[in-house]
Parts: sequence; C-alpha cells; structure tokens
Amino acid sequence: MEAMSLLSDLLNLDLSDSTEKIIAEYIWVGGSGMDIRSKARTLPEPVSDPSKLPKWNYDGSSTGQAPGEDSEVILYPQAIFKDPFRRGNNILVMCDCYTPAGEPIPTNKRYNAAKIFSRPDVAAEETWYGIEQEYTLLQKDVNWPLGWPTGGYPGPQGPYYCGVGADKSFGRDIVDSHYKACLYAGIDISGINGEVMPGQWEFQVGPAVGISAGDQLWVARYILERITEIAGVVLSFDPKPIQGDWNGAGAHTNYSTKSMRSDGGYEVIKKAIEKLGLRHKEHIAAYGEGNERRLTGRHETADINNFQWGVANRGASIRVGRDTEKNGKGYFEDRRPASNMDPYVVTSMIAETTILWKS
Repeated sequence: MEAMSLLSDLLNLDLSDSTEKIIAEYIWVGGSGMDIRSKARTLPEPVSDPSKLPKWNYDGSSTGQAPGEDSEVILYPQAIFKDPFRRGNNILVMCDCYTPAGEPIPTNKRYNAAKIFSRPDVAAEETWYGIEQEYTLLQKDVNWPLGWPTGGYPGPQGPYYCGVGADKSFGRDIVDSHYKACLYAGIDISGINGEVMPGQWEFQVGPAVGISAGDQLWVARYILERITEIAGVVLSFDPKPIQGDWNGAGAHTNYSTKSMRSDGGYEVIKKAIEKLGLRHKEHIAAYGEGNERRLTGRHETADINNFQWGVANRGASIRVGRDTEKNGKGYFEDRRPASNMDPYVVTSMIAETTILWKS
C-alpha cells in the first residue's frame, strides 16, 4: 500500500513549485485511421499558441504510416488543450502528420478539412457542429460488454437508456471522469448519457466551429482511451459491437450554418438536405468502416442504401428537430456517421456538400 501511495504522490507532483519546464503530450492519428498515438516531451516554459510549439517526428514504420527505409513522419502541432492527467501547466497537443518534405501523409485527414474550412464562402457561414459520440465499454480479457454475464446476455433493451442502478448502468465512474477531464482540458463537451445497449454510452462535443470540432472530438477520444486504460477496461468504437437485437453505435452529427440559423433558414436547410441526398453514396463511403452492419433500417437507423429525411424521425438519414420546423430556422442532424468515423472527414464533407458543391 505504501508503495502505491508513493507512486500516486509522484504522479500528482506539482512541477510548477520547482521548475518552469512543462510536459507536452503530442497526439496524432495512426495508420488505421482509428488508433490514437501519443508521446511526451519537455518544453522550457508554458506555451499557449500551437504555432510556438516545435515540430517533432516519429517512426511511421511502426504505425503503418511510412516504409522502414524512409520512416520519419513529422508532427505539426495544431491545437492545445490542458492536460487533465498531469495538470499544472502541462498540455495535450493535437497534431497532424507530414512527410519531411512537408506533404500531408495519406492518413492526414485534417489537412484537407482545414483547406475546406478556410475557403471564404465556408468561413463566412460559421459552420457549427455538435457531434454525439457513442462508444461501448468492454471487459478486458473477454472483449464482452461491461455488465454483461460472461458468454451470456443481459435482459433485452429498454431499461438501460439513461438508466440508473447497479443492474442497468455499467461504467459510470469512467463516464463521469471523462466528462470532467474534458471540461478541464477546454473541450466543449456538452453532455453525456447512458445508451440503449447496456455498457454503451455517449458524450457530445459542441457546438464547435469548423476545424475545431474535429480537433476537440479527437482529443476527447484520446482522453477517454487514457481513462479506460487506467480503469482496465477496453474502449470500442465499433459501429455494431454485438450482432443481433442490440443497438449499434453512431456519431450523429448536428450541423448548422449562419444562413440556417437566420430567418428563412428552414428553406436553406431543405436545400442542403436535398444536396446531401444527391451525394448519399459518397457520404456513406466516408462515414466509417463497418457501417453497413449498423445502418439496417432497424434500431433507430435508416437503411444504408436509402436516403430519407424527416422531422423528429429517428429512422431517417437526416432528422430535423420540431423546434427547427416551428421556428423556421435552426439545425439538422445527420444520423448516418458511424461511431468510428473521422470527424475531420465528416464535418468538412458536410460543409463541402452543403456550401460549395453545385448539383
């Protein structure tokens, strides 16, 4: 016990008493497009502007992002968050990845998204995003959801969504730690809830503007992955972790532009939805791996091959809220993205289709 408490004392050491130096944890997306990698370095003093941070490099041949004979990948710091694990002046740094010659590597989805968001017609529309990230917590050695009997199934869905109680809610300590850690880090996390399938949860990030929605969601995922690591629980973003009569996991993306939020916005929304319908196949192809297992037309989804929208309809591809219809302006929800989608791809593609694309 004494050793454990000494360890925890050391982990919680406040460095600011003894040194100006800080620790910066550089975070990036690995070769699979879903694996989050990170490593830390010491900086001489606190930094609040990403452009003042040094670039860094890593071995891309070990992350599936470069060949062994030319393995160096360069990290460009893009966004800074406070580090909820080390606290003090220490920081988390979201980076994207380039070749030594300065070309974005193929898995760098941020680069193209930032280009779209910096287009004057997109920037003028102040695109807002609210992303609902669903995920499943799994028992470590059996890869079976938290709270489920080993090799067996719990009672059918119904009591678990926003449920409370030891027989309905599994992993709340992880969820609440994550909620507070995100607020501490400076992420615009706007809520959490228990989901329809037991062991499944959701957090929401937003409203966030443009490229920052992607930065914030990736760092929120990173923080969650770190907390589950501490708790000895496995985090899954699989869109359909359990086959059968169980809900899948999505990343519903709520979206509005300045024109949609202004008077007469409902007409702008309807035009935008029409464009999204015309590019349905392209969007589905970019909305996450394995999504066909989730978008079956059951369990609050629309069939993957059919595009439909409706007011307050959770079986539609795009849902418009009753308030938006009533007020004649507001936002809509794209229900198609899977839980393992890349937020850089999804947010920028929605902006591109609704603002830049000419049908």
